[in-house]
Amino acid sequence: MERVTMADVAKEAGVSKSTVSQYLNKRYEYMGEKTRTRIKEAIERLDYQPNYIARSLKQKRTSMIGIIVANIMHRFSTEVSHAIEEYCYDSDIQAIVCNADDDPAKEKKYIEMLMAKQVDGLIIFPTAKNIDLYDQMIKSGYPVVFMDRKAGDLNLPRIVANNVESAYDAVDHFIKYGHRKISIITQELSTSPRAERVTGYKNCLQDHEIEYKDEYVINQPIEELQLELDRMFSLSQPPTALLAGNDLVFLEILRFMKRKSISVPEHFSLVVFDNIPFADVATPAVSTISQPAFEMGQKAAELLLKQIKKEDVELKEYQYPCDLVIRETSARQTD
Repeated sequence: MERVTMADVAKEAGVSKSTVSQYLNKRYEYMGEKTRTRIKEAIERLDYQPNYIARSLKQKRTSMIGIIVANIMHRFSTEVSHAIEEYCYDSDIQAIVCNADDDPAKEKKYIEMLMAKQVDGLIIFPTAKNIDLYDQMIKSGYPVVFMDRKAGDLNLPRIVANNVESAYDAVDHFIKYGHRKISIITQELSTSPRAERVTGYKNCLQDHEIEYKDEYVINQPIEELQLELDRMFSLSQPPTALLAGNDLVFLEILRFMKRKSISVPEHFSLVVFDNIPFADVATPAVSTISQPAFEMGQKAAELLLKQIKKEDVELKEYQYPCDLVIRETSARQTD
């Protein structure tokens, strides 16, 4: 069976090929409603499928973008990717999602693969270990946006949360509730959000003239957190309040609690820095620092598409505030 062509659609609808092309590219400015309806009905009758490869060659665009996620296990990363995909879908752009697993070599391979496939631009949660490659993309004029993380002093749009201020607010809440033995638990400080959250923690303790103690601070790989939690809660004065640096750390705290048969807020208060699904309906309901993942994802997609279209974009850091949502796991200190 021969492939239906644009010329066939034009003949069926009684219009020119250029008019059909304008319809397919959604350039309706000078096209009447009746003409649009005739073309639409002709496409449906003939079951016409546009030749996207030919269109890409003509437009010098593939209408595809890449999203390179540092670790797709994080709920935040999934929400951001969904927002980007939705924004792109509404703009007839396809999004390809790749998971780098926080591995710089894997990230580099995905960047090179996607650029070889001539995707129109990239949104990257950077590992910060491929600075030379990032710099090459920027210097060549390739559209790119960084999401969530910072990497070097590069001249490109960056979408981030106000991690320092948000961690500060959580610790401040603990202090106002009478806590003085406060812990922060993150994975190793290999990314800017984790380091900034620890900075916010330290700043708040300093402003309240509370001594910073190394034994209350854990910055270790996920697989070592159980041992670190055992150590910290074996102290003569264990912490009474915990700030979990992200959702994966929170899961390790839950495992620790189950293993030790302890609970929150009875044994310690807890706030989690991340978007935890069903946090409000858990028992007890989990206090969180909620990041505006959807808005951040949509902004990243908007900035990338503007670059692709050669529109002006401010090459700066776009910082988004987070919400401290107090629920049942962060109780007042009663000792």
